[in-house]
Amino acid sequence: MTVPNDITIAQNATLQPIQHIANKLGLSAEQVEPYGHYKAKIDPTAVFAQPAAAKSSKLILVTAINPTPAGEGKTTVTIGLADALNRLHQQQGTGEQTVVALREPSLGPVFGMKGGAAGGGYAQVLPMEDINLHFTGDFHAIGAANNLLAALIDNHIYQGNALDIDPKQVLWRRAVDMNDRQLRNIITGLGKPTDGVMREDGFDITVASEVMAIFCLATDLADLKYRLGNILVAYRSDKTPVYAKDLHAQGAMTALLKEAIKPNLVQTIAGTPALLHGGPFANIAHGCSSVIATRVGMRLADYTLTEAGFGADLGAQKFCDIKCRLAGLTPDAAVLVATIRALKYNGGVTKEQLTTENLAALKQGLPNLIKHIENLQQVYGLPVVVAINQFVSDTDAEIELVRQACKDYGVEVALTQVWEKGAVGGEILANALLTLLAQQDNQPSTFRLAYDSSETITTKIRTIAQRIYGADDIDISPQTLTKIRQLEALGLDKVPICIAKTQYSLSDNAKLLGRPTGFTIHVRDISISAGAGFIVVICGPIMKMPGLPKRPAAEKIDVDDEGNIIGLF
Repeated sequence: MTVPNDITIAQNATLQPIQHIANKLGLSAEQVEPYGHYKAKIDPTAVFAQPAAAKSSKLILVTAINPTPAGEGKTTVTIGLADALNRLHQQQGTGEQTVVALREPSLGPVFGMKGGAAGGGYAQVLPMEDINLHFTGDFHAIGAANNLLAALIDNHIYQGNALDIDPKQVLWRRAVDMNDRQLRNIITGLGKPTDGVMREDGFDITVASEVMAIFCLATDLADLKYRLGNILVAYRSDKTPVYAKDLHAQGAMTALLKEAIKPNLVQTIAGTPALLHGGPFANIAHGCSSVIATRVGMRLADYTLTEAGFGADLGAQKFCDIKCRLAGLTPDAAVLVATIRALKYNGGVTKEQLTTENLAALKQGLPNLIKHIENLQQVYGLPVVVAINQFVSDTDAEIELVRQACKDYGVEVALTQVWEKGAVGGEILANALLTLLAQQDNQPSTFRLAYDSSETITTKIRTIAQRIYGADDIDISPQTLTKIRQLEALGLDKVPICIAKTQYSLSDNAKLLGRPTGFTIHVRDISISAGAGFIVVICGPIMKMPGLPKRPAAEKIDVDDEGNIIGLF
């Protein structure tokens, strides 16, 4: 029997008209703007104008252990769990509704190594091909806004430079939504005098742009424009800062983003409403979907499930310390996704041997899971349930070993089979989550943050490194120390920290798997995202423009004679 792949399952699914999905959330035709039959934009102004429900919505974060080549399926579990909750609501006749809030996929990973980000198997958001490719054009709008600002900066310098911008201290880079290492470091302005001023420049991937971060953290259109104006773009010859508002750029940038800022509504295979909006990477940005989409979900549904990118050391940490801090959100619980295979990989087993029972390797890899549990419980005060994304190769002995390890922390382990069974495969996890949430009812929230944003930059970096990663200490390069002092002198230091590092390890060394000890986090650069409201700290060899692998996924993507996309996963 041939096992169907993701795109085959997606193309064989029956989609409901998007207004039917909107109706489940109580949205009228006037509150949604259809993009064809199966996609729509939601007008957040109209949603927030409605009276809030008396019953408070539950916000659940779905996160994971550090990713491995074996795959963890965090997005797949998030979607399957939402489907399972809605299945239970229907069976029990509660009238409750669950919505899922996810990030939009970036074209870089789609054509690179990771592939799409619309879930998998029978736990997908649809239309899968549209979502993984151009979707509603949000990323194009973000890239255009980013590059408009870049063009305005260089044009200002060329046209006489009234602001006295130092061409060697232009901070703003261009962006493109594609993995392209060739564009990391370039020279612009070559050619004739009318072709601009020659200077060093470069491209970041669009998801790493500060415009993306602002887009995801803005509360409304006015806040978006205000934040865009506060982007620090360069320094003058006298070292004073130049902001986007000094170039009068924020109005035109906002015009490009006016429609994009509205959350996108799609559906899962099971018909669960899904809000897909924004898409910053968690290894180089804050890794969360938009604040607007999250608040729309919480206004319209009883349960809002949202995910944060990569492992909990990156996505969950930034979700709590950046998104929740800046937006005033309080999550009710966390679901921590893991696989037996990935834990064995963390224990030293090669990818080819992961389907063979190996209790010793599993025991060796379990500390990675435990560290993330400790962070969620002890640092952030969140109730946790562990979701094991189950594979046929998982043995009873291996599953029991994970259960016993989590039992010591009072954490329940729930098996999920949502890739294969969809909503039915997520019911065990759904019931475990509902039980956990019921235990918290009428109890004061214990949610807290890892550090105080008023602390020094160095203290905040060290706190994250030691409390979240388990590092001994940090090592800051002399160049970075100079930049820290500059930010402190400008009064731009009392904001959260967004650390960019490898997603594959708790350290900044991708090869240190499991739960490493005795390591140092190496801080090699720092920059201010003044509009977004945080400081970006570059650790280890991480880059803001990824490259394509030796065999890009793009080589397998095609369109058949009937116009169907094939090879997308």
